[in-house]
Amino acid sequence: MPRNAIVIGAGIAGLAMARTLSLKGYQVRVIERSGKAVGASIRNFGMIWPVGQPEGEMYETALRTGSIWKQLCSEAGIWYDEVGSLHLAYATDEWEVMNEYAAAADKSRGCQLLTPAQVNEMSGAVINYKLQGGLFNPDELIVDSRKAIAMIPAWLEEKHGVEFTWGRAVTGINYPYVEMGFEKTAADIIVVCSGADFESLYPDLFSKQPLTKCKLQMMRMVAQPGNWRIGPALCGSLSLVHYKGFAVAPSLAKLKERYLMEYEEHLKWGIHVMVAQNESGELTIGDSHEYGNTHEPFDKLFINQLILDYLKSFARFRDERLIETWNGVLPKLTNGADYMALQPESGVFIFNGLGGAGMTLSFGLADKIMAGI
Repeated sequence: MPRNAIVIGAGIAGLAMARTLSLKGYQVRVIERSGKAVGASIRNFGMIWPVGQPEGEMYETALRTGSIWKQLCSEAGIWYDEVGSLHLAYATDEWEVMNEYAAAADKSRGCQLLTPAQVNEMSGAVINYKLQGGLFNPDELIVDSRKAIAMIPAWLEEKHGVEFTWGRAVTGINYPYVEMGFEKTAADIIVVCSGADFESLYPDLFSKQPLTKCKLQMMRMVAQPGNWRIGPALCGSLSLVHYKGFAVAPSLAKLKERYLMEYEEHLKWGIHVMVAQNESGELTIGDSHEYGNTHEPFDKLFINQLILDYLKSFARFRDERLIETWNGVLPKLTNGADYMALQPESGVFIFNGLGGAGMTLSFGLADKIMAGI
């Protein structure tokens, strides 16, 4: 008889686990308490972002995830765009960090240091005034996360025979049983991918982990007229102090000291500013990082304004009208780890704690975590 697996949660972590387990020969059922995925997996840039990962295991995992995304999207008819990323420097110390990053990466990442003229050839959205140069990395790709996360289940059903149960909340686990109210169903393997919901399943275990919740605020601008494209995903230099990948630069600490004086509010609210363009030409802009176990559902207007003001220092667009603002809440490990894989009881696994890197790491990590099963 085929072995059975139940995955709890249909966000990107759950979808990645469903794919991995089905490839290992399991008959997989995904149970999602909402009628569709509505959490952090659809409330993001849609960026698959190896450039932000440190050299070694996490960078290789990000590349592996990117290759899976491309194969999956090609098979499922999901739009994706291999545009790469472009970090922009407007001060000597920012440019120095980018040069140090490129030197440390050498040829392993294929990144390029660009002159202002080369930057302008790559993107017509970049502000020229005081531009020192840009760091281009080719590995990043963009998906429309709202559409992609909605389309992957149909692909998993058709290609791998994965069954989806929508609108049913798992209320308890007593291996080998998963309980949904009065209904019980059994599986050989149960994988909990509950995102920022630490309270429903194994709450005592979650309370002992170095976990918190991170609220991100984001915005979207109207589709650009004339099918105008901005080229690579664009990043201001505040991103240099946000992503672990740039920690290889010796000058980064000094740059952060300056930012603490000049951008105190931005760093207080975890703001670094990036722009990605989706299939229809809309621009997704963000974001901020506000930590705590309980968050108000309301956006803070001043945070959005800080994001928009900083954006104007490095990019302008043909139509800058906002059409949406929103926030998402995701799990974040406080000990510096990149993810959390726990086994609370025999046959039960928890996959969580990816922070903002779920789109970038989930497929590769799911393969890694389940390799020995």
